[in-house]
Amino acid sequence: MPANSETLIATGSFAVLCLLCSSLALIDLRRGIIPDGINLAIAVLGVAKVIVTDGMVPGAEAIVEALMVGMAFWLFRQVYFVLRKTQGLGLGDVKFLAAAVPWVGIPAVPTLLLIAALTALLAIGSAQLAGQNLTRQTSLPFGPFLAMGLLSTHALQLWLGVP
Repeated sequence: MPANSETLIATGSFAVLCLLCSSLALIDLRRGIIPDGINLAIAVLGVAKVIVTDGMVPGAEAIVEALMVGMAFWLFRQVYFVLRKTQGLGLGDVKFLAAAVPWVGIPAVPTLLLIAALTALLAIGSAQLAGQNLTRQTSLPFGPFLAMGLLSTHALQLWLGVP
């Protein structure tokens, strides 16, 4: 049975997204940063996918939504720093969340964050059970968990029809 172009675009773009998210996760785990180039590639590919599948106007809307989410999380980052005198969310994480919006849309950002937070808690709990000494000052890169959240949320939307 031949695959239609929509299925090929969805599957191909998801495969590339998986490669980008895997690279992002490895780099963040090893160096503690999310490279701007990977965030940009995720954003551009997401917008390109929206334009190819839905048209120019939804593509422009995806860009505006990404900017709005980026500004909201940048503001959250700033307020957190003012209140706690420590960075709670890296700038690369903020840029990643903005780059993820064309893939999942604003309504799915809470799902992405929930999956990221739950997988991070699972990792921390597993490390604690394995005997690692973790304190409030222990730093853990959040990029791999955000990547897992993006991939899982997008997969739920693609194959299970979850909005």
